[in-house]
Amino acid sequence: MTRVVNRILSAFRRKVDDAMQLVGSKHPLNYEQARDLASHQDPEVRRLLAGRSDLPPEILYFLAEDPVPMVRRQIAANESAPAQADFHLAGDADPSVRGDLAQKIARLAPGLSDDERDRLRRITYETLQLLARDQITRVRKILADALKDVADAPPLVIRQLAHDGELAVASPILEFSPVLSDEDLLDIIQGSPISGALSAISRRREVGTRVADGIARTDDIEAITVLLSNPRAQIREETLDMLLDRAPDVEAWHAPFVHRPQLSVRAATRLARFVADNLLKVLDQRQDFDAATKAAVAAAVRRRVEDAGADMVAFRRADAQKAAGTAVEPVQSRVARVLANGLLTDKMVQDALAEDDGDFVIHLLAGGSGLSANRVGKIVSTQSAKGIVSLAWKCGLSMQAAEALQTRLARIPPADVLRSRPGTRAFPMTQDEMSWQLEFFASMVGEVSG
Repeated sequence: MTRVVNRILSAFRRKVDDAMQLVGSKHPLNYEQARDLASHQDPEVRRLLAGRSDLPPEILYFLAEDPVPMVRRQIAANESAPAQADFHLAGDADPSVRGDLAQKIARLAPGLSDDERDRLRRITYETLQLLARDQITRVRKILADALKDVADAPPLVIRQLAHDGELAVASPILEFSPVLSDEDLLDIIQGSPISGALSAISRRREVGTRVADGIARTDDIEAITVLLSNPRAQIREETLDMLLDRAPDVEAWHAPFVHRPQLSVRAATRLARFVADNLLKVLDQRQDFDAATKAAVAAAVRRRVEDAGADMVAFRRADAQKAAGTAVEPVQSRVARVLANGLLTDKMVQDALAEDDGDFVIHLLAGGSGLSANRVGKIVSTQSAKGIVSLAWKCGLSMQAAEALQTRLARIPPADVLRSRPGTRAFPMTQDEMSWQLEFFASMVGEVSG
């Protein structure tokens, strides 16, 4: 009995060896040979057969339904497999099969349009869409990694991956894909993006002003930190000013701000007032600043070292003017000159705030509004957001200036700043409400309202 069994096993092994030799041959197989090998009992024979590129399409499709996963994986990776076999495998129960298929299909994706008419290419596109919706994250990630830098990948598939609920899938697309437009990115920013999505967008090689504005207006501290650290991100000066209003309370932004290229005089001066000593030294030693910026930073550094109040700042300014041989112009005289020449503008106020010239700004607002400096000083000292906005309105300034006055003059925390109506630059109160605010502070300083 044993001899019979051994003879049977020996014959079977010879058949397997013959099949292995045939399937591994570099010579083409005829149809009958391929058909017989596709039904061979040994799965290793079928696996090797599934890797061949010279088989008839129907044989490859037959092998795509093989019960052994390793055979189906070979078909999934075989670029000669018919599109119908790929579409079938996109729904395979084994994630490893779908993963191998995703890698192959991604290589075939370039050039596939969303409205592809060619039937076989259309099937390939539909297979790609199925894989982009796969329940297994690893399959979608394989697809995203393969398509992230493909310029002519199908836009609908790219957008689907960009909106994926898993960061491992969405991140490479959001960071690298050239297919995504600014409108696509803004749609994600304005929606409810998953944690980390905005940081991925902030790392893009090119970040346009509209996208940068969108990220800057969010509460995503990490994403804004990445944005500030990206030297190729195009951030408008107005947007940087808005972020600088919040920056004193966000230490993570300090270093990216200090190292940011092309800082304006105003931005550099404001940074010098609150960054840590080590960053202050970096700011003071930057070689790309022009003479005016260097002088402004140096002055801010001196003021900070002295830890002086407004009176001391005024004294230092007067002392510097004396050292330069120029006469010290009284605050009231400066205000009168500005008003007489119609120079009370947003820029005038912004520049004065950048110079930390609080006394001059208070008297300027008083002169522009027709109120007493005492009343204006009370509005500032009580940190009244509504009062500051009303002052700006009375002086003919914009809401942008009103926001700057709130944060830089009255030191109102960013979270408490009164901002313009959503989507506009309009004042958030009516004229009657703002007039009432100014009259209210008259009683606080013992003045007759009017």
